[in-house]
Amino acid sequence: MTPEKKRLDFNQPQEVVDQGRRKLVASAVIGLAAASVGTSLRSAPAVASTDAEAVRPFRVNASDNDLNDLRQRIRMTRWPDRETVSDQSQGIQLERLKPLVEHWGSDYDWRKAEAKLNVLPQYTTNIDGLDIHFIHVRSKHPNALPVIITHGWPGSIFENLKVVGPLTDPTAQGGHPEDAFDVVIPSMPGYGFSGKPTTTGWGPDRIARVWAELMKRLGYQRYVAQGGDWGSPVSSAMARLAPEGLLGIHINLPAVVPPEVAAVLTQGGPAPDSLTAEERATFDALNTSAKMGNRSYAIMMGTRPQTVGYGLTDSPAGLAAWMLGHPGFSHWSYSNSDTEKTLDEVLDDITLYWLTNSAISSARLYWETGGTSPAFSAQQKTRDIALPVAITVFPGESYQAPESWARRAYPNLSYFHIVDKGGHFAAWEEPELFSAELRSAFRSLR
Repeated sequence: MTPEKKRLDFNQPQEVVDQGRRKLVASAVIGLAAASVGTSLRSAPAVASTDAEAVRPFRVNASDNDLNDLRQRIRMTRWPDRETVSDQSQGIQLERLKPLVEHWGSDYDWRKAEAKLNVLPQYTTNIDGLDIHFIHVRSKHPNALPVIITHGWPGSIFENLKVVGPLTDPTAQGGHPEDAFDVVIPSMPGYGFSGKPTTTGWGPDRIARVWAELMKRLGYQRYVAQGGDWGSPVSSAMARLAPEGLLGIHINLPAVVPPEVAAVLTQGGPAPDSLTAEERATFDALNTSAKMGNRSYAIMMGTRPQTVGYGLTDSPAGLAAWMLGHPGFSHWSYSNSDTEKTLDEVLDDITLYWLTNSAISSARLYWETGGTSPAFSAQQKTRDIALPVAITVFPGESYQAPESWARRAYPNLSYFHIVDKGGHFAAWEEPELFSAELRSAFRSLR
């Protein structure tokens, strides 16, 4: 295959990886990216017992052909009429989406996004017949606690990049060496640079088993897991599985809604009289969200992912609109006036989905779970979890988990904390706070 026809060059020899990394570090972009990781960055050794279990170096390199094709498709976008309302009740508004897509086709530079990834040690390994891509950064501090962090949809590994530095080197933020983590950030099956399942059965339980095998393959005998969005069901499944070495989990989208309250929400009934003021507020938030159709994307992907996928795979503007319709993005300005969440920050994530052609393969996870709610404790089998569970409640999340429900849902709730900022993409939005929460949540497990 000629270089012009190669789509994404995922696996190159180690010397090529090292040469490319040195060139990137020399650039201003990589200088900034490396600064965010700090002196904690060092390549993790590949630990494997057989060729079938080999851990292979990985580097991202999109072809110019693919990038040119993306820009051409954007230029040819046929835009719909403006919505007939003044809010987002009909979906993402034209005046919000069009400038972002136009910037995507003109000024956005994917190579900078590649640089953010390629400065970090990346690998792939085959587990359960599927290539799994992951970032693996070991701390410079001895006895660092390994943590595997799982993203969700419409997120990706990009949402967790900013926590690598604070977690691996807490001393850079005035913290203590004993709070350091080794960080493993995998791409979910069907997402990003991981392989795409070609058969059914790839739900959170199976992914949990793959993650357990990954940590074992990396040589870790003690570790913890963290997840938000889909990462919460996956981390919870790991805790139910309780593989050897897993000490506990931290989640920021907990399944706390009791069965009797879940039944009322499903049927659209009034709030039970027995609810406290805090519980009633959560009930009202979930009830209002359902009536506004905030999870309509999940219904479509949970029932007809293939149908939805045709348009998302063919139209960059369609893909962007679909992903930005997620309520986790509703409070994001995604403008260049927001230094934390610029247009480019958002487009890094969307472009990753586009270049890996993972609109359908990522959506199938909703179909695999059959419409189960991440908020309902019975559906997520929380009572079967015996390992310690830590929860952080971020104010911008789609619902606020009451502590009373959390303690009822999780028999071994070891940590519960409500913070004053951050939303659905907590690691992306508030990396310092998110990292501090993980340090506090897991301190007793070290």
